[in-house]
Amino acid sequence: MNKNYYAVLMAGGVGSRFWPVSTPEFPKQFHDMLGTGETLVQKTFTRLSRLIPKENILILTNDKYCDILKEQLPMITNEQIVLEPEMRNTAPCILYASLKIKKKNPNAVMIVAPSDHWIEDEVQFAANLQRAFDACEADQVLMTLGIIPTFPNTGYGYIEYNKLDTRQVKKVVQFREKPDYQTAKTFIQRRNFLWNSGIFVWNVQAILTAFEKFQPEMVQLFQSGYERFNTSNEQEFIIENYQKASNISIDYAVMEKADNVFVLPATFDWNDLGTWGSLYDKLPKDTCDNAVVNGNLFVENATNNIVRTNSNKLVVIGGLDDFIIVDKDDVLLIYPKKKEQDIKQIVAKINENKADT
Repeated sequence: MNKNYYAVLMAGGVGSRFWPVSTPEFPKQFHDMLGTGETLVQKTFTRLSRLIPKENILILTNDKYCDILKEQLPMITNEQIVLEPEMRNTAPCILYASLKIKKKNPNAVMIVAPSDHWIEDEVQFAANLQRAFDACEADQVLMTLGIIPTFPNTGYGYIEYNKLDTRQVKKVVQFREKPDYQTAKTFIQRRNFLWNSGIFVWNVQAILTAFEKFQPEMVQLFQSGYERFNTSNEQEFIIENYQKASNISIDYAVMEKADNVFVLPATFDWNDLGTWGSLYDKLPKDTCDNAVVNGNLFVENATNNIVRTNSNKLVVIGGLDDFIIVDKDDVLLIYPKKKEQDIKQIVAKINENKADT
Protein backbone atom coordinates (compact mmCIF):
# COMPACT_ATOMS: atom_id res chain seq x y z
CA MET A 1 0.00 0.00 0.00
CA ASN A 2 1.03 3.59 -0.66
CA LYS A 3 2.42 5.05 2.57
CA ASN A 4 1.45 8.56 1.39
CA TYR A 5 -2.26 7.73 1.50
CA TYR A 6 -4.16 8.96 4.57
CA ALA A 7 -7.78 9.17 5.68
CA VAL A 8 -9.72 11.27 8.15
CA LEU A 9 -12.80 9.34 9.20
CA MET A 10 -15.39 11.75 10.61
CA ALA A 11 -17.21 10.08 13.51
CA GLY A 12 -18.38 12.91 15.75
CA GLY A 13 -21.99 13.49 14.71
CA VAL A 14 -25.06 12.89 16.87
CA GLY A 15 -27.48 11.60 14.22
CA SER A 16 -30.56 12.98 15.99
CA ARG A 17 -32.92 12.06 13.11
CA PHE A 18 -32.30 8.41 14.03
CA TRP A 19 -33.69 8.85 17.53
CA PRO A 20 -34.40 6.87 19.67
CA VAL A 21 -31.68 4.47 18.49
CA SER A 22 -29.15 7.25 17.97
CA THR A 23 -28.62 9.41 21.06
CA PRO A 24 -25.98 11.97 22.11
CA GLU A 25 -24.52 9.29 24.41
CA PHE A 26 -24.40 6.61 21.70
CA PRO A 27 -24.89 8.04 18.17
CA LYS A 28 -25.75 6.20 14.97
CA GLN A 29 -22.20 5.65 13.66
CA PHE A 30 -21.62 3.25 16.54
CA HIS A 31 -24.77 1.21 15.81
CA ASP A 32 -25.38 -1.66 13.40
CA MET A 33 -28.13 0.25 11.64
CA LEU A 34 -28.82 -2.30 8.90
CA GLY A 35 -28.45 -5.47 10.91
CA THR A 36 -25.30 -6.59 9.08
CA GLY A 37 -23.21 -7.49 12.13
CA GLU A 38 -20.97 -4.40 11.80
CA THR A 39 -21.50 -0.83 12.97
CA LEU A 40 -21.29 2.01 10.46
CA VAL A 41 -17.90 3.17 11.73
CA GLN A 42 -16.54 -0.37 11.48
CA LYS A 43 -17.82 -0.70 7.90
CA THR A 44 -16.27 2.63 6.91
CA PHE A 45 -12.90 1.80 8.47
CA THR A 46 -12.81 -1.52 6.59
CA ARG A 47 -13.76 0.19 3.33
CA LEU A 48 -11.02 2.80 3.63
CA SER A 49 -8.40 0.20 4.55
CA ARG A 50 -8.82 -1.41 1.12
CA LEU A 51 -6.57 1.34 -0.23
CA ILE A 52 -5.12 3.14 2.79
CA PRO A 53 -2.73 1.66 5.37
CA LYS A 54 -4.72 1.06 8.55
CA GLU A 55 -2.20 2.98 10.61
CA ASN A 56 -2.78 6.04 8.36
CA ILE A 57 -6.49 6.25 9.11
CA LEU A 58 -7.28 8.94 11.69
CA ILE A 59 -10.68 8.84 13.36
CA LEU A 60 -12.00 12.22 14.37
CA THR A 61 -14.65 12.20 17.08
CA ASN A 62 -15.88 13.96 20.18
CA ASP A 63 -13.87 13.13 23.29
CA LYS A 64 -16.93 11.56 24.98
CA TYR A 65 -16.98 8.81 22.32
CA CYS A 66 -13.35 7.79 22.77
CA ASP A 67 -14.08 4.64 24.78
CA ILE A 68 -16.80 3.48 22.35
CA LEU A 69 -14.42 3.98 19.45
CA LYS A 70 -11.64 1.97 21.09
CA GLU A 71 -14.07 -0.85 21.81
CA GLN A 72 -15.37 -0.99 18.24
CA LEU A 73 -11.97 -0.50 16.54
CA PRO A 74 -9.54 -2.24 18.90
CA MET A 75 -6.82 -2.35 16.21
CA ILE A 76 -6.26 1.42 16.23
CA THR A 77 -3.75 3.24 18.44
CA ASN A 78 -4.39 6.26 20.64
CA GLU A 79 -2.40 8.34 18.13
CA GLN A 80 -5.04 7.61 15.46
CA ILE A 81 -7.88 9.05 17.55
CA VAL A 82 -8.30 12.79 17.07
CA LEU A 83 -10.53 14.15 19.82
CA GLU A 84 -12.66 17.30 19.62
CA PRO A 85 -13.40 18.79 23.04
CA GLU A 86 -16.56 20.30 21.52
CA MET A 87 -18.33 20.35 18.16
CA ARG A 88 -17.27 23.23 15.89
CA ASN A 89 -18.52 21.91 12.53
CA THR A 90 -16.26 20.38 9.87
CA ALA A 91 -13.75 23.11 8.93
CA PRO A 92 -11.84 23.30 12.25
CA CYS A 93 -11.54 19.55 12.65
CA ILE A 94 -10.38 19.07 9.05
CA LEU A 95 -7.74 21.78 9.45
CA TYR A 96 -6.63 20.24 12.74
CA ALA A 97 -6.32 16.75 11.26
CA SER A 98 -4.60 18.07 8.13
CA LEU A 99 -1.91 19.78 10.17
CA LYS A 100 -1.33 16.59 12.14
CA ILE A 101 -0.97 14.63 8.90
CA LYS A 102 1.36 17.23 7.38
CA LYS A 103 3.63 16.95 10.39
CA LYS A 104 3.77 13.18 9.89
CA ASN A 105 4.11 13.26 6.11
CA PRO A 106 4.21 16.48 4.02
CA ASN A 107 3.68 14.37 0.88
CA ALA A 108 0.37 12.98 2.11
CA VAL A 109 -2.72 12.66 -0.04
CA MET A 110 -5.86 12.33 2.06
CA ILE A 111 -9.56 11.57 1.97
CA VAL A 112 -12.07 13.05 4.40
CA ALA A 113 -15.01 10.66 4.73
CA PRO A 114 -18.07 10.57 7.00
CA SER A 115 -18.48 7.43 9.08
CA ASP A 116 -22.20 6.98 8.45
CA HIS A 117 -22.43 6.50 4.68
CA TRP A 118 -23.61 3.24 3.17
CA ILE A 119 -21.64 2.12 0.10
CA GLU A 120 -22.37 -1.35 -1.25
CA ASP A 121 -19.90 -1.69 -4.14
CA GLU A 122 -16.66 -1.25 -2.24
CA VAL A 123 -14.56 -2.35 -5.22
CA GLN A 124 -15.90 0.58 -7.25
CA PHE A 125 -15.41 2.88 -4.28
CA ALA A 126 -11.73 1.90 -4.10
CA ALA A 127 -11.38 2.44 -7.87
CA ASN A 128 -12.96 5.91 -7.64
CA LEU A 129 -10.78 6.81 -4.68
CA GLN A 130 -7.67 5.71 -6.54
CA ARG A 131 -8.64 7.95 -9.47
CA ALA A 132 -9.12 10.88 -7.09
CA PHE A 133 -5.80 10.21 -5.33
CA ASP A 134 -4.01 10.13 -8.69
CA ALA A 135 -5.48 13.51 -9.64
CA CYS A 136 -4.56 15.06 -6.29
CA GLU A 137 -1.00 13.73 -6.41
CA ALA A 138 -0.55 15.31 -9.84
CA ASP A 139 -2.09 18.74 -9.16
CA GLN A 140 -2.92 21.21 -6.41
CA VAL A 141 -6.66 20.59 -6.59
CA LEU A 142 -9.47 20.16 -4.11
CA MET A 143 -11.71 17.26 -5.05
CA THR A 144 -15.05 15.87 -4.01
CA LEU A 145 -16.88 12.73 -5.02
CA GLY A 146 -20.28 13.56 -6.51
CA ILE A 147 -23.21 11.16 -6.70
CA ILE A 148 -25.25 10.89 -9.90
CA PRO A 149 -28.83 11.81 -8.85
CA THR A 150 -31.50 9.15 -9.23
CA PHE A 151 -34.46 11.37 -8.27
CA PRO A 152 -35.05 15.05 -7.34
CA ASN A 153 -33.95 14.78 -3.72
CA THR A 154 -34.46 17.96 -1.70
CA GLY A 155 -32.41 16.75 1.27
CA TYR A 156 -28.99 16.95 -0.40
CA GLY A 157 -26.82 19.80 -1.60
CA TYR A 158 -25.89 19.71 -5.28
CA ILE A 159 -22.69 20.30 -7.25
CA GLU A 160 -22.88 21.94 -10.66
CA TYR A 161 -20.02 21.09 -13.01
CA ASN A 162 -19.00 22.37 -16.43
CA LYS A 163 -21.20 20.55 -18.94
CA LEU A 164 -18.59 20.98 -21.67
CA ASP A 165 -15.88 19.29 -19.60
CA THR A 166 -15.37 15.88 -21.21
CA ARG A 167 -12.75 14.71 -18.72
CA GLN A 168 -13.50 12.07 -16.11
CA VAL A 169 -12.77 14.62 -13.39
CA LYS A 170 -14.98 17.70 -13.88
CA LYS A 171 -14.37 21.35 -13.03
CA VAL A 172 -16.89 22.54 -10.45
CA VAL A 173 -18.91 25.63 -11.39
CA GLN A 174 -20.62 26.07 -8.03
CA PHE A 175 -22.12 24.35 -5.02
CA ARG A 176 -25.87 24.68 -4.66
CA GLU A 177 -27.84 24.57 -1.42
CA LYS A 178 -30.59 22.02 -0.77
CA PRO A 179 -33.23 22.92 -3.39
CA ASP A 180 -37.01 22.80 -3.43
CA TYR A 181 -38.61 20.01 -5.45
CA GLN A 182 -39.03 21.95 -8.71
CA THR A 183 -35.45 23.21 -8.60
CA ALA A 184 -34.18 19.69 -7.93
CA LYS A 185 -36.14 18.46 -10.98
CA THR A 186 -34.48 21.18 -13.08
CA PHE A 187 -31.04 20.14 -11.82
CA ILE A 188 -31.61 16.55 -12.88
CA GLN A 189 -32.95 17.55 -16.30
CA ARG A 190 -29.83 19.64 -16.97
CA ARG A 191 -27.62 16.54 -16.43
CA ASN A 192 -24.62 18.41 -15.06
CA PHE A 193 -25.57 18.32 -11.39
CA LEU A 194 -24.47 15.79 -8.78
CA TRP A 195 -25.41 15.19 -5.18
CA ASN A 196 -22.79 16.49 -2.75
CA SER A 197 -21.59 13.38 -0.89
CA GLY A 198 -19.45 15.24 1.63
CA ILE A 199 -16.46 13.06 0.69
CA PHE A 200 -13.34 15.14 -0.06
CA VAL A 201 -9.89 14.31 -1.45
CA TRP A 202 -6.76 16.48 -1.74
CA ASN A 203 -3.07 16.53 -1.02
CA VAL A 204 -2.26 18.03 2.34
CA GLN A 205 -0.47 21.07 0.90
CA ALA A 206 -3.42 21.98 -1.35
CA ILE A 207 -5.94 22.05 1.49
CA LEU A 208 -3.62 23.95 3.84
CA THR A 209 -2.94 26.54 1.12
CA ALA A 210 -6.70 26.98 0.70
CA PHE A 211 -7.19 27.39 4.44
CA GLU A 212 -4.39 29.99 4.54
CA LYS A 213 -6.14 31.94 1.78
CA PHE A 214 -9.71 31.78 3.02
CA GLN A 215 -9.44 31.16 6.79
CA PRO A 216 -6.19 32.83 7.90
CA GLU A 217 -7.33 33.41 11.49
CA MET A 218 -8.20 29.75 11.93
CA VAL A 219 -4.85 28.71 10.49
CA GLN A 220 -3.04 31.10 12.83
CA LEU A 221 -4.91 29.62 15.80
CA PHE A 222 -3.97 26.02 15.03
CA GLN A 223 -0.46 26.84 13.82
CA SER A 224 0.27 28.29 17.25
CA GLY A 225 0.10 24.74 18.59
CA TYR A 226 1.74 22.99 15.63
CA GLU A 227 4.90 22.08 17.53
CA ARG A 228 2.78 20.22 20.08
CA PHE A 229 0.84 18.18 17.51
CA ASN A 230 1.53 14.43 17.63
CA THR A 231 3.11 14.82 21.07
CA SER A 232 1.87 14.25 24.60
CA ASN A 233 1.20 18.00 24.92
CA GLU A 234 -1.23 18.16 22.00
CA GLN A 235 -4.48 17.59 23.88
CA GLU A 236 -3.75 20.29 26.43
CA PHE A 237 -3.44 22.82 23.60
CA ILE A 238 -6.60 21.59 21.87
CA ILE A 239 -8.71 21.70 25.05
CA GLU A 240 -7.60 25.30 25.63
CA ASN A 241 -7.87 26.59 22.07
CA TYR A 242 -10.30 24.51 20.01
CA GLN A 243 -13.32 26.48 21.24
CA LYS A 244 -11.80 29.64 19.74
CA ALA A 245 -12.16 28.31 16.18
CA SER A 246 -15.05 29.49 14.01
CA ASN A 247 -18.05 27.19 13.91
CA ILE A 248 -18.17 26.71 10.13
CA SER A 249 -18.41 23.88 7.61
CA ILE A 250 -15.66 23.01 5.14
CA ASP A 251 -18.09 23.84 2.32
CA TYR A 252 -18.61 27.44 3.47
CA ALA A 253 -15.07 27.92 4.77
CA VAL A 254 -13.15 26.71 1.71
CA MET A 255 -14.88 24.71 -1.01
CA GLU A 256 -17.40 27.35 -2.11
CA LYS A 257 -14.67 29.99 -2.27
CA ALA A 258 -11.84 28.14 -4.04
CA ASP A 259 -11.39 28.11 -7.82
CA ASN A 260 -9.45 24.83 -8.00
CA VAL A 261 -12.34 22.54 -7.05
CA PHE A 262 -13.08 19.43 -9.11
CA VAL A 263 -15.61 16.62 -8.83
CA LEU A 264 -15.47 12.97 -9.83
CA PRO A 265 -18.91 11.50 -10.65
CA ALA A 266 -18.95 8.35 -8.54
CA THR A 267 -19.71 4.91 -9.99
CA PHE A 268 -20.71 3.27 -6.71
CA ASP A 269 -24.10 3.09 -4.98
CA TRP A 270 -24.32 5.58 -2.13
CA ASN A 271 -26.68 6.47 0.68
CA ASP A 272 -25.86 8.92 3.45
CA LEU A 273 -28.19 7.16 5.93
CA GLY A 274 -29.34 10.48 7.33
CA THR A 275 -32.91 9.50 8.18
CA TRP A 276 -35.11 6.48 8.85
CA GLY A 277 -36.45 6.87 5.33
CA SER A 278 -32.97 6.60 3.80
CA LEU A 279 -32.37 3.48 5.89
CA TYR A 280 -35.69 2.06 4.65
CA ASP A 281 -34.49 2.51 1.06
CA LYS A 282 -31.48 0.24 1.67
CA LEU A 283 -33.25 -2.57 3.54
CA PRO A 284 -34.87 -5.65 1.96
CA LYS A 285 -38.68 -5.50 1.90
CA ASP A 286 -41.47 -8.03 2.29
CA THR A 287 -44.27 -8.42 -0.27
CA CYS A 288 -46.03 -5.38 1.23
CA ASP A 289 -42.88 -3.24 1.12
CA ASN A 290 -42.32 -3.34 4.88
CA ALA A 291 -38.71 -3.37 6.13
CA VAL A 292 -37.56 -4.73 9.47
CA VAL A 293 -34.29 -4.67 11.41
CA ASN A 294 -33.74 -7.31 14.11
CA GLY A 295 -37.38 -8.16 14.92
CA ASN A 296 -39.88 -10.66 13.50
CA LEU A 297 -42.71 -8.86 11.73
CA PHE A 298 -46.35 -9.93 11.35
CA VAL A 299 -48.58 -7.57 9.37
CA GLU A 300 -52.25 -7.18 8.46
CA ASN A 301 -53.03 -4.52 5.85
CA ALA A 302 -49.76 -2.67 6.56
CA THR A 303 -47.44 -1.33 3.85
CA ASN A 304 -44.30 0.75 3.33
CA ASN A 305 -43.30 0.76 7.01
CA ILE A 306 -39.87 0.46 8.62
CA VAL A 307 -39.67 -1.41 11.93
CA ARG A 308 -36.66 -1.64 14.23
CA THR A 309 -36.66 -3.39 17.57
CA ASN A 310 -34.66 -5.79 19.72
CA SER A 311 -33.48 -9.05 18.20
CA ASN A 312 -36.18 -11.69 17.70
CA LYS A 313 -38.97 -9.54 19.14
CA LEU A 314 -42.35 -10.21 17.55
CA VAL A 315 -43.91 -7.02 16.17
CA VAL A 316 -47.54 -7.05 15.00
CA ILE A 317 -48.86 -4.07 13.02
CA GLY A 318 -52.10 -3.52 11.15
CA GLY A 319 -53.63 -0.71 9.14
CA LEU A 320 -50.47 1.40 9.01
CA ASP A 321 -48.93 2.81 5.84
CA ASP A 322 -45.61 4.63 5.52
CA PHE A 323 -44.70 4.77 9.22
CA ILE A 324 -41.50 4.58 11.25
CA ILE A 325 -41.85 2.19 14.20
CA VAL A 326 -38.88 1.95 16.57
CA ASP A 327 -38.87 0.20 19.94
CA LYS A 328 -35.77 0.81 22.04
CA ASP A 329 -35.48 0.44 25.79
CA ASP A 330 -38.01 2.81 27.37
CA VAL A 331 -38.94 4.64 24.15
CA LEU A 332 -41.46 3.67 21.46
CA LEU A 333 -41.54 5.84 18.33
CA ILE A 334 -44.45 5.62 15.89
CA TYR A 335 -44.17 8.44 13.38
CA PRO A 336 -45.14 9.14 9.74
CA LYS A 337 -42.20 8.52 7.42
CA LYS A 338 -43.08 11.53 5.29
CA LYS A 339 -42.54 13.75 8.37
CA GLU A 340 -39.21 12.18 9.34
CA GLN A 341 -37.35 15.49 9.10
CA ASP A 342 -39.42 16.66 12.11
CA ILE A 343 -37.94 14.03 14.43
CA LYS A 344 -34.95 16.25 15.21
CA GLN A 345 -37.29 19.00 16.41
CA ILE A 346 -39.39 16.50 18.37
CA VAL A 347 -36.28 15.33 20.25
CA ALA A 348 -35.38 18.93 21.03
CA LYS A 349 -38.85 19.54 22.49
CA ILE A 350 -38.66 16.37 24.58
CA ASN A 351 -35.29 17.47 25.97
CA GLU A 352 -36.70 20.93 26.76
CA ASN A 353 -39.57 19.35 28.68
CA LYS A 354 -37.14 17.19 30.63
CA ALA A 355 -35.09 20.25 31.51
CA ASP A 356 -38.21 22.08 32.77
CA THR A 357 -39.26 19.26 35.11
